[in-house]
Amino acid sequence: MRTIGILGGTFDPIHYGHLRLAADVRAALGLAHVLLIPARDPPHRAAPLAPAEARFAMVELGCAEFPGLIADARELNRAGPSYTVTTLQSLHTEDRTRPLALLLGADALEGLAGWHRWELLLTLAHLIVADRPGICFEPQKLDEPLRTQYERRLTTDPSRLSRTLAGAIVRVPISPQPISATAIRAALARGATGRAEIAGLLPPAVLAYIDRNQLYRSSTDAT
Repeated sequence: MRTIGILGGTFDPIHYGHLRLAADVRAALGLAHVLLIPARDPPHRAAPLAPAEARFAMVELGCAEFPGLIADARELNRAGPSYTVTTLQSLHTEDRTRPLALLLGADALEGLAGWHRWELLLTLAHLIVADRPGICFEPQKLDEPLRTQYERRLTTDPSRLSRTLAGAIVRVPISPQPISATAIRAALARGATGRAEIAGLLPPAVLAYIDRNQLYRSSTDAT
């Protein structure tokens, strides 16, 4: 069976960096589709600025531009920290015969040993590591238990993603997407001046939603 990709994040807001990453990896590896799953309560970063329902709506609007990308609200509908292992367990119980693959940047892989029950991730899904130009990934600097798993599971044969249910690690080079949600939020807070800076960085439908719902406005604009 063709593998399902999973890309998580706060998506605050979603932009073309997220969307093109998911679309490029899907095309490169022949994934059935990629689920984009916004986190309600990310355990390793600050709380999102936009409310959960707004972030999910923006993910839906963004995915509409890209065939094979699907918004999934399961973390928003679940109380407690948005642990990836819990999300993978949820997907696994829905279909135990379908391989899953978690998309990560190389920088995220470097911190994987700090994730909740990270060893269990490799029993539930494959890992697809997106190699972004300009990011110097040095496997020898990984924590020893993670480095051991990385070296044992790394493969250059992407067909393993569909031949086995979980456990392989595949690296995929992707095109650079120097887009930052933090920079987008800061630009939006500056009003008309900032909007000119973010032209083309996120889907028009997402930008229209942000305007319509007055998201990411500065406190001055809100008064």
